[in-house]
Amino acid sequence: MTEIKQVDGQPVRRRRADADRSRAATLAAAISVLGESPEASVESIAAAAGVTRQTVYAHFPSRDALLVAVADQLTGELLAEYGRLDLESGTAMDALLLLIDTGRRFSEQHPVRLYPAAATGDDQRHQPINELLTKTIRRGQRTGEFTKELPATWLANATIALSHAAADLPARKATTTLHTTLRRLLLGT
Repeated sequence: MTEIKQVDGQPVRRRRADADRSRAATLAAAISVLGESPEASVESIAAAAGVTRQTVYAHFPSRDALLVAVADQLTGELLAEYGRLDLESGTAMDALLLLIDTGRRFSEQHPVRLYPAAATGDDQRHQPINELLTKTIRRGQRTGEFTKELPATWLANATIALSHAAADLPARKATTTLHTTLRRLLLGT
């Protein structure tokens, strides 16, 4: 799976291109298959990826390790989407709701509900999202748009928790309910 190369006189392991492709195919297949059937077996994922079960285990030593990798992959993709958003135009509430709505659309496209299954490192995984929400909330607090009575970090954590809770509602109701709740929370009304 890896080859050893010398860099500055030190051995460096480098993954072969075919190993990178099989790993990427496995992750893509896992996202797709688990989105359809969260309890899908490693064998099902391997078949969808066009690799053997042993190849999956060569990249991911356990099903849980695969779930963590999928959660990390999806988090990275979501953060890339967030990076393409214009969060500085408009109000802080507009920016916050844009973040929330982008996250919801992303979750609808990738319905894999892996965070409970891949709880290891979950706080770390949420950290960049939490920081982005906190930054947006602090902006709203500086401009007087959001309440200053509650700490921005607490409001960001509450926003994440409310977003997760809204996932259990039908899509239209979830968006309306979440927007209404966040406005009341952040505006202090």
